[in-house]
Amino acid sequence: MFNDIGALELVALVVLAVLVFGPEKLPKMIQDVTRTIRKIREFSESAKADIREELGPEFKDFEFEDLNPKTFIRKQLDNDDLGLKEIRNGFDLKKEMAEVTDAVHGREAESASSSSTTSSASGGTVDMTKKREKLEPAERPPFDADAT
Repeated sequence: MFNDIGALELVALVVLAVLVFGPEKLPKMIQDVTRTIRKIREFSESAKADIREELGPEFKDFEFEDLNPKTFIRKQLDNDDLGLKEIRNGFDLKKEMAEVTDAVHGREAESASSSSTTSSASGGTVDMTKKREKLEPAERPPFDADAT
């Protein structure tokens, strides 16, 4: 409950409580606060039990923590009914990025044979690193649909 409060902050709160409520009233105030927290917890537990009872036996495994979106999504992604683990394990980002880099620089992938390198270099692929100086007289400038 107090995971983010340090020791110095806790001491400062105690000193502040003693100054505000006084040493005579402080024990009574602590009892009142703990009693109120206990009543809130009991009310919350009874409300949860009533909701579970009203939902019926189909939802006996229902947890209210599952209503938190992060918990719900994490639980659904861990569920292997969709086959997401196979997809996640089958995707190698480094390999994919290396293939894209090789394609951009005009190099063949490492798995390609040398015979395909000579045949594709003769005219099958476009060299993206080569820049032309001038356009042909009747040629239109290249159009990039993503840039417009």
